Amino acid sequence: MANDFKRYTKANVTTSTGTSSDAVYTVPSTGSTAMETVVIGIYLANSGTTGITADVFLDAYNGASYDIYVVKNATVPAGSTLEVISGGKLVVQGDGVTNDAIKVSSSTASSLDATISVLEDV
Repeated sequence: MANDFKRYTKANVTTSTGTSSDAVYTVPSTGSTAMETVVIGIYLANSGTTGITADVFLDAYNGASYDIYVVKNATVPAGSTLEVISGGKLVVQGDGVTNDAIKVSSSTASSLDATISVLEDV
């Protein structure tokens, strides 16, 4: 199968947490074919004038739903960017019907932008 590098962004992520967070990336639906994606970078940029905290949440499916934090209450200083995955990789997957999603939330409204870089199996 071919691989494709892609970037996904979300400006001004929500202050909702957990499963109500903003989905910045969801493994694409492929009908009944399983799909795997390698997350190669997650960047959180604070566009505000004060420090904030941020969560990155994996809303995962593996036969049954389960949820984990990739990072919780990470400090992002004003005007700074936090690199969540540095040198590592995160595999997310789907079965074509129920698919993993990477979700992000901020402690302050309209202050956090998220960028996720992935390598999709297409």
